[in-house]
Amino acid sequence: MTAGSERPRGGVSDERAPASTEADGIVPLLEPRGGLPPVVATKAALAEVTGGLARGDGPVAVDAERASGYRYGQRAYLVQLRRSGAGTVLIDPIACPDLSGVDAALQDAEAVLHAASQDLPCLAEIGFRPRRLFDTELAGRLLGYPRVALGTLVEEVLGFHLEKGHSAADWSVRPLRDELLRYAALDVEVLIELRDALADELDAQGKAEWARQEFAAVLTARPAPARPDPWRRTSGIHRVQSRRGLAVVRELWTARDRIAQRADLSPRRVLPDTAIVEAARSYPANHAQLAKISGFAGRQARRHERDWLAAVARARASTDEELPETTGGTMPNGPPPAHRWAERDPAAAARLAAARGAVTTLAEENRLPVENLLPPDALRRLSWDPPRPRSGPGGDQSDEQIVARALAGYGARPWQIELTAGPVAQALRQAKNHVPDAADADAGHT
Repeated sequence: MTAGSERPRGGVSDERAPASTEADGIVPLLEPRGGLPPVVATKAALAEVTGGLARGDGPVAVDAERASGYRYGQRAYLVQLRRSGAGTVLIDPIACPDLSGVDAALQDAEAVLHAASQDLPCLAEIGFRPRRLFDTELAGRLLGYPRVALGTLVEEVLGFHLEKGHSAADWSVRPLRDELLRYAALDVEVLIELRDALADELDAQGKAEWARQEFAAVLTARPAPARPDPWRRTSGIHRVQSRRGLAVVRELWTARDRIAQRADLSPRRVLPDTAIVEAARSYPANHAQLAKISGFAGRQARRHERDWLAAVARARASTDEELPETTGGTMPNGPPPAHRWAERDPAAAARLAAARGAVTTLAEENRLPVENLLPPDALRRLSWDPPRPRSGPGGDQSDEQIVARALAGYGARPWQIELTAGPVAQALRQAKNHVPDAADADAGHT
C-alpha cells in the first residue's frame, strides 16, 4: 500500500513504513511503533512499566513466548503487553517471575490474546490472570474465517503482514537476540486494532453474545484432567500391534519423561518418538541392538543408554496381567472410540451419525466450524447414552428440553444449546425410529 492510498481494512490509522511493494497492497510490519523497547529484567524496571500500564487506556494486548520444543513444560520465557498510552512492554519472566503487580494494575482492563487457552496457563503461573478476555483466534473461528493464525488474520482483516518465522525459536536462551525481540513486539503491535475490527464483524453477524460466552468460558475453564495413559499419545504408536510392544512404549516413555523433567529438556530432545516406536517393534536387549535404531544415536539418548535398556527389560519381563491393552487411553467414564460403535452398538452409531449430520448442517448455515458450534465430546456422550426424562415433577419435558439439559451438563454454552438442542433432539428421534432395537440397546449403557 503506497502513501495516500486507501487505508487497510479495519481502519488502522497509525503511520506505517515502509510502504508495500507487493501487488496486493499488503503492508509489511517491520519495526514496532516507537522502536524496540528494552527488556524489563529488574524490579525497578518492572515497577516503572507497571505504572505506565496502569495509566494507559482501554484494552491491553498480551502475548507470551514459550520454549516447549526445547524445555520441559510450558512456562513463559517472554511476556509482551501493549496498551494505549503505555506503548509496548517486554518482560523477562525468568528475571521477573512475579507479575502480580501487573495483574493488579490491569485488573479492570480487557485482555486481548490470540489463542488465549495456550497462553493463560503459563501467564497464571507468574501471577497474571485476566478478568475479561477477547480472544482474536476464537473470534475468527466464530466469524467463519477458514484460517485463523494470527499472521493470516492480521493480513486478511487489517492488510498488514507479520513475519512468523521465529515462532519455534528457543526463547529460553539469554540474552534474546534483537530479531527475536522485534518479532515478539510485533505480535502485539496491532492486536488491539484486530480486536476492534473483529468485534465490529461479530456485531454485524449477530455473534457478539456468542463470543462473550465463549471468552468467559475460556477464562473459567478448568485444566483438562490428566490422561490415564499419556504414553499412548506417542507419535506412530499405531505401528505397535502387540501388548508387549505397547509395554515397551510405556516404559521408554516413562523413563524419557523422568529424564526430561530432571534435565529441563523437551522430552523429544532426549529421545524422539520414532526411536521409542522402533524399539517397541524390535525389543533391543543390548548396546549393539540399541545402536541399530537411529534415534538412540543422539547425544542425549546415548547418555541414558542404561535407562533405555532397563526400560525394555522391564517390559520384556512383565507378566500378561501387567501388559497394557491394545486399545485404551480414553478419558475415564467416557464412551469408547467412535470407530468401534458400529460393531458394539449399531443404535448408538446411528444416533451419532444423525446428530453429527444435524450439527454439521447448522454449522454450515451459521458459518462456524463444527467443533465450535458444539463440543465433539458432548455430542459423543449424548449419542452413546441418550438422556431420559426426569421422574416425578418436571418429568413431562419435551425431547428438546431433555437434550438441552444434557448439553448444559456436558459444558455447552447457552448460545450453543439454543441453536442445537432442537435439531439434535429431532435427529436422535429419527435415528431411533430407523433402528427398532435402539431402546433395548440404550438400556445397556450406564
